[in-house]
Amino acid sequence: MASVVFNNVTKTFGEFTAVKDVSLEIGDGEFVCLLGPSGCGKTTSLRMIAGLETPTSGRIEIGGVDVTMKHPKDRQISMVFQDYALYPHMNLADNIAYPLKVRGEAEAKRHGRAREVADILKIGHLLDRMPSQISGGQQQRTSLARALVYPSQVYLFDEPLSNLDAKLRLEARGFLNHLQRDMGMTAVYVTHDQAEAMALATRIAVMDEGRIVQYAPPIEIYRRPATTFVANFVGNPPMNLLPVEAMTVEGAIRLKAEGLSIEGLPVSQAAAKAIGEGGALMLGIRPEHLAIASGGEVNTISGSLFANENMGPESLVTLERQDAARFTARIFTDDEIRLDQRVTFTFNVSHVHLFGPDGARLPLDGE
Repeated sequence: MASVVFNNVTKTFGEFTAVKDVSLEIGDGEFVCLLGPSGCGKTTSLRMIAGLETPTSGRIEIGGVDVTMKHPKDRQISMVFQDYALYPHMNLADNIAYPLKVRGEAEAKRHGRAREVADILKIGHLLDRMPSQISGGQQQRTSLARALVYPSQVYLFDEPLSNLDAKLRLEARGFLNHLQRDMGMTAVYVTHDQAEAMALATRIAVMDEGRIVQYAPPIEIYRRPATTFVANFVGNPPMNLLPVEAMTVEGAIRLKAEGLSIEGLPVSQAAAKAIGEGGALMLGIRPEHLAIASGGEVNTISGSLFANENMGPESLVTLERQDAARFTARIFTDDEIRLDQRVTFTFNVSHVHLFGPDGARLPLDGE
């Protein structure tokens, strides 16, 4: 296995800049997810690691070696594609063994290795079948087996689970997690699904418009999103965000918005500076940090009931304010929740996030 390093990498296609001055270090044995919406540059970044695209500027290193201009076959990488890219005229054994065939390995050796990897992935009994004769989940495992059959420095995954149904995605996700722990492989995994990224990655690079806006372990990104974009993209339902007016009063922050009451929010230097400079701030609260108020609470937000969705072990309750802004609470209970037309949520200020006019998170006192 090996490390992967981006040094000020930019990639343009004509007038369009897909990747903008990205610097990134992926350690040996790390499983890093490139996460973001369509068009953010994550697949282009992956293709540059693979050698399928050449950077317009900057340098890419694998294992400390500059591979920016090297041919894909000289990079010792393996790649799993979104559509699996299996050869329809070959059975599974030949599909899996193909990387060894192009490297000149003897037939007996490559088929022996193909069976070994296929058995690990629980498809050893399917080796005589053609790709059209197996399920989507089995095709996904075949594509993965082909990537693993030849020892590589880095394994690349381009949304490999997107064509699977929900049950198979969960199964495949768990298998990839197990495989990463078992092999300790260096992996770069592209996805727009934040649940996949949270479940699989040791670190996540969140991308937006060709740039990395946050690079950190999953729990760090979830608990302390660097920007409102990250806060809104990571989480299901996403973080509730509300524009507020802010002022400092006796060493604490007072926030003002219709239907909002909040006290005791600590002040940091960064927050005090942003408040002093003026401009709208943004309040953020995760749905699981809201509860239905019983009366008398200090920190609350109110509105009319918009939706009450019973999900089994939890309910998603959404209120709507007069400005059409909505707040969703995740209430963990098996009981049916009955609510009046007017709803009030309460929260602890320790779970509040504050973002500046530029969308960057403002650390609060004590962080």
